[in-house]
Parts: sequence; C-alpha cells; structure tokens
Amino acid sequence: MDRRNFMRTGGLAIAGAMALPSFARSLAKEESLSSVAAAKQHFGVTDADIRKTLEAALERGGDYADLFFEHTFNNSVGLQDGAVNRTSSNVDFGMGVRVLSGDQSGYAFVENVTLDEMLRAARTAARIANSTTKVAPVSLTERPIKDNFHPVLKPWEEVAVSQKMPYIQRLNDKIMSLDPRVQRVTVGLNDTTSHILFCNSEGVTYYDYRPMVTLNASCVMEENGQIQTGRSSRGFRKGFEFVTDDIIDLMARETVDSGDILFKAITPRGGSMPVVFGAGASGIFLHEAIGHAFEADFIRTNQSIYSDMLNKKICNENVTVVDNPTVAFNRGSLNIDDEGIYGKNTTIVENGVLTSFLHDRISAKHFGIEPTGNGRRQSFRHIAIPRMTVTYMLGGNMAEADIIASVNEGIYVDSFTNGQVQIGAGDFTFFVRSGYLIENGKLTQPIKDVNIIGNGPRAMSDVTMVANNLEIDNGTWTCGKAGQGVPAGMGMPSILVSSLTVGGSS
Repeated sequence: MDRRNFMRTGGLAIAGAMALPSFARSLAKEESLSSVAAAKQHFGVTDADIRKTLEAALERGGDYADLFFEHTFNNSVGLQDGAVNRTSSNVDFGMGVRVLSGDQSGYAFVENVTLDEMLRAARTAARIANSTTKVAPVSLTERPIKDNFHPVLKPWEEVAVSQKMPYIQRLNDKIMSLDPRVQRVTVGLNDTTSHILFCNSEGVTYYDYRPMVTLNASCVMEENGQIQTGRSSRGFRKGFEFVTDDIIDLMARETVDSGDILFKAITPRGGSMPVVFGAGASGIFLHEAIGHAFEADFIRTNQSIYSDMLNKKICNENVTVVDNPTVAFNRGSLNIDDEGIYGKNTTIVENGVLTSFLHDRISAKHFGIEPTGNGRRQSFRHIAIPRMTVTYMLGGNMAEADIIASVNEGIYVDSFTNGQVQIGAGDFTFFVRSGYLIENGKLTQPIKDVNIIGNGPRAMSDVTMVANNLEIDNGTWTCGKAGQGVPAGMGMPSILVSSLTVGGSS
C-alpha cells in the first residue's frame, strides 16, 4: 500500500461500512505533540522538508510563498424508492505551493506528498518570479486556532454507514406519512471532513479541522394530474450530532409544505414593481446583487462598479452589511482562512456608506492594508482568492408586516434556487422558487417560477425599508467564482426594494 499509505488509510472508507478512527481525536491523544506537529507527522513531512520546499519556491526571487496540505474524507448515503440504496466515499490527499511576485501568482500542486514532488511543484510555482533579490523563509511558529467556531462532538470519521441509515429512512417515512399526495421521496446525507496544514514563508503555520454536513430531501407530489416537487435542505459545519429527530421532523414538514404551496401558485404578471424580500434565504439577493462586487480582486483590477466608491454613500442609511466567518456552525464560517489569517467580522457597508472591501493577501498588499481573512480556495488544487464567507444585512427598525402593508401592488419572495452577477456592470439575475402576490398591502396568491433581474448598485439604492427580523440562512449554498466552488452562508432581514424587473407572464 503506497500513495502515502493509500492516502493515510483512507482506502478503508471505500468499504462504506466501516468507521475510521478520527484524526482529530488522534491529535488530541498525542499529548506530547502540538496539533501542527501531529499534522506534520500525519502528512509525513518534517520541518526540514517544509523549509527546503519554501526555499525552492522563493529561489527565483518571489516575495512570498505558502504550502497548503489537505486530507479530505467525503462520504454520502442516499435513499430513493423507499430504501437506502446508494453510498459512496472519496478521499482527497495532496498539497499546493503558491508563490507571489507583486500582484502575480504562481501555483502548482501534487498528490504525492514526498520531498521530491513538493520541490518539483515549488520550482514550477517559482517561475512566476524573476528577480535577483531573494527572500529567505522565516522559521515556523504555530498559529493556534484562537476560537473554534464549529466544535464537533462526534467526528464523522467515527460514524459508520449503518449509523446514518436509520435517520435517512426515518426522514423518508416521515415525508411519506405527512401527505397522501407524496409519490416519491429522495434523501441524501453528505459529510465531509478536511484536515488542513498550512505553512508560509513568513513563519506562520497552523492546523485546522473543518467538518461539513449537508442533508437534502425532496418529494414528488401529485394532485389531479398536476406534479410538483417539494424540497428542504440544511448545511452546517457539525459532526454526527447534527442528525437528530428534531431536524428530521422539521425538514420533513418543510419538504411537504414547499410542494403543497406550489399547487396553489401562479406565475405573476411580469414588469417593474416593488419587491419585498423575506428574511433568511433572501440573502442570495445581497450575495449576488453586491457581494461579489466587494471582493477586492475585482476592486484591484478595476472591474467592480464599486472600485472608486470607498467611504461614499451607496444606499439607504438603514442598510448595514457585514461578512462574518465567525457565525457558529454556519456552512460559510472559518476559524482561519486559507492564507493563515484569522476570520473576523468585517463591516462592508455601515449605515449606507461603503467602508471596506474583502481582501486576500494580494489585494491587501496592493492597497497597503491588512487582509480581512477572506482568502479562500476550493481545495489544495486551487489558488486562494478573495471570497465571501457568511454575508448578511443587519436588522433595521421596522416590522415586516408594516413593510408589506406599504405596498399596493408587488410581490413577496422567500425561496430561491440560484443566481449570478456580471461584476463589471453590476447586473444580476436569480430564480425565485416561491413567494406571494402583494395586493393592497396584503399577501394573497402564492407565486412560483419567477426571475428577478436588476442592477446591484441601483437595487441597493432602491432599498427603502429594512425590517428588524434578521435571519441567517442555513441552506446548502455553494458559491462559484473563477472555476472554484466554496461553501457560503448568507442572511437578511425582510427588506423592500422599491422597483425591480420581475420576469413573469405577459
């Protein structure tokens, strides 16, 4: 058995019926070792190996270099046609080398973590630089995880498939029992555990344990020949303690209710109209309308519509927006980013004034400020770039009912599927799964299958009312950018946008 002992015994997971000993717990048992020392032992690298690799990465005159080691276990269990009938496991193991030279990045990765392979990757990444001035790497000092925003009670590595199956079956049975119109149920439970070891030429090194779980349920319902689909999903950075009878009952009811309302829903008339966004999942509006435009690589390259608007008023004074990776257990939360910077709550917009962008090391150096802890990557195969974590608007000073009452004719939206934005122009579009008509200040007919189209800066300037009911969404959002997908969190209080284009019926 090679390939680093079959990716550090991860091959046992392929059997699907066995639980692996927890690497996190094994670290805890190594009382004589720090977490970083135990992680080095796990990845089979020494301080000398790391120093030689960093020296090779900087041998052509780069300004900075880092090494990102990753060992990830991913397991999924699925149910269809009334029975648990599929399971899969995947193990990913390797490391990437990044070299920065000014605003430019060189990157290479390997899946065999041997000194020869790491040196080859380092010298490949080093080609981005061409300077006679050479920077020597600093001796490594462990950067401990100050605050763990996702402590785990029972790691997924210790949970066998047989322990997961009863909960999946119970969710199926509960959904089937709630409504006779349910014809078919699909359930999927996916858990991921990542072990990260990071080292850089500035002497920073850390070990981080990153759990993730998603639970998805859908049902096909039939009424008088009409077919609708109900859905529910949850995503958290939690261990096996996430799966409880309470979450099963909650998601079963959500799944059936979300399908039930679609039988009564209509596609509304299209056109420009006021739109009230409900609390929670409406954070996708914030994410797509303006969030990406605040990521500082777009600012540095002058692609964002907000590039020259720092410290200027961009929207209603009741609007305050933050990006906060410290939200406990949220899918987008981080203890420390992929560049060795602690996560922190960054206020992007304060009382309508743009106060900060989201920075990685490159953009922070470019603007002469400190990074905000938003350097993220999909895996060791990818380079770190500025990304949102958990982005949300703070609550305002109104009741949602009063906001709805102020609208004579418009729509209320609360369930979404996806969206996208054109960073330069700020134009966005996303798909609304469900909501309601607003007529004479009241919610009336349910609606479905609606596209909302607008311009981010204009839409934000058209936010006229903000409710006091902030809700952080715990869905399974994954944000795509530059070919990378990372887990993201979002949230919102209910808000009124005075005018948006609604794509409905003619």
